Amino acid sequence: MTEPSEYELAAWRDIQRFKGRPLSQMIRNVGEKASTGAAKLGNRATQYLENRPGAQAAVSHGQDFVGKGANAIGTGARKAAGAIPDGLADWSGSAFGSMRKTVARVSRAGLSSQRVVAKHKKRGHDVALLHDLRCLDLQKIDLVRGQGTSWGYPIAAALSGMGAGLVISGGELAVPVTGGAAAAPSGAAIAGAIVGDAAWVLGLASRSVGHVSLLYGYDPEEPGEKVFVMSVVNAGTAMSASAKTAAMADISWLTQALVRGKTWAVLDKSIVAQVSRQFANKFAIRFTKQGLGKVVPLAGIAIGGAFNWATLESIVDAASIAYRRRFLLEKYPHLADEEAHGPVPHMGQDGAGGADEIISVLDELAKVSGPDLHTTQTTSQ
Repeated sequence: MTEPSEYELAAWRDIQRFKGRPLSQMIRNVGEKASTGAAKLGNRATQYLENRPGAQAAVSHGQDFVGKGANAIGTGARKAAGAIPDGLADWSGSAFGSMRKTVARVSRAGLSSQRVVAKHKKRGHDVALLHDLRCLDLQKIDLVRGQGTSWGYPIAAALSGMGAGLVISGGELAVPVTGGAAAAPSGAAIAGAIVGDAAWVLGLASRSVGHVSLLYGYDPEEPGEKVFVMSVVNAGTAMSASAKTAAMADISWLTQALVRGKTWAVLDKSIVAQVSRQFANKFAIRFTKQGLGKVVPLAGIAIGGAFNWATLESIVDAASIAYRRRFLLEKYPHLADEEAHGPVPHMGQDGAGGADEIISVLDELAKVSGPDLHTTQTTSQ
């Protein structure tokens, strides 16, 4: 087939127009803003009561209670937020590394190219191997894909975020009643909840992108594909304009190389493992800074769940766009000449960006003696 079908043309136009989900972007911005405002909660609560004439009785009889409770909430939030930077220095330590490896192994369970091929055969599609899926019309791919990836992974991430929020802020639920800060969680409890949540979300992120890659006929266990998966996760979690630019540039270079059938003999398991480890550390720092809203007492549980949901939703969206675009470009290279918004669609709105980490998977690849795709692509054009 030399020309795309009507369905594929419509999908290509949708890819070019896609800008992300504003609601998801807004939710992901909440974490930083909420945590910043939490430290000021004590003063605001007391001032609110003092400035309302009708509340003078409540102030006179209960100001000490309100003041202590609100001040304890602010203290607890500052304590939680203050504990995080110390923990960030140890992201490469054994605790996070061990947990990440365990989650990574679990996250691959159930993902099988044979299962995907079997589903296509069941629908009467002429395929024998995973690679054969790339010759099908995109409409057949979408029929088999369904909506499972769009809901299942965000739900699992939301539950993890709510659990982390409960551990971090659950102890502070009693603070307004006791008027003391003793119930606030310890730094160790906060660090444990953050490390566990980050490792679980990274596992879900990698699994969700790997799942999408299989659905479009790409094996996520291949070395080059693992780098592409990391690049997609990076793009799905980037919020600032500069972080998005770096992430989307990675996807652009990799897509060009992989569409041309480029393989790298030097891209062995050792190199991929080093890149994966460095990316995981930087992902954990980014994810933690963006999700500081989990430390907000009372609201941390809801914020944690909503933030994690939005994060996985953005990652699944990024995977869908990246793999659909690559799938179509591989079949119809001339579509690249028709792109209206540059080499890669700009997914998502600009976030606050103040807490974002700029990550380039390809830069990390070059640092560990892998191929420098920027140089390779430039010299080959």
